[in-house]
Amino acid sequence: MENKTLHELCHALNVTRRTVQGYEKAGLVCASGKNKYGHLLYDEKTCKRIAQIRLFQRFGFRIKEIKELIDAPGFVIKASLEKQILFLHKEKAEIEALIEKAYEIIDSLE
Repeated sequence: MENKTLHELCHALNVTRRTVQGYEKAGLVCASGKNKYGHLLYDEKTCKRIAQIRLFQRFGFRIKEIKELIDAPGFVIKASLEKQILFLHKEKAEIEALIEKAYEIIDSLE
C-alpha cells in the first residue's frame, strides 16, 4: 500500500484535517514523510493507528487516556475496555430510561 497525503487520509478515514493535526500535536501520530510537492505523507501503519484512535474515542476515551492506552500492553487495554464497557452499559440504561420518559410524556399529551 502506498502512502497517502493528508487529504487522501482524511477522505479514506472520514476525519478532518484538524483531527489529524490534533493527533499529531498530542504525539499520537506523525507523518512518515513528504512528497515532491511538500505534502505530508502517511503510511498504512499510521492510517491504522488513526482508525484505532477514532475507535477508542467512540468508546468514550479522551485523547489523554488514548495516549496512555494506545501502546500499552494488552492486559492494560483489556482492563480499560472492560471498565469502559461497564460505563457504557450504565449510560445505555440512562438513555433508555430517558427515552421511556419521553414516550410517557408523548402519551400523556394525546
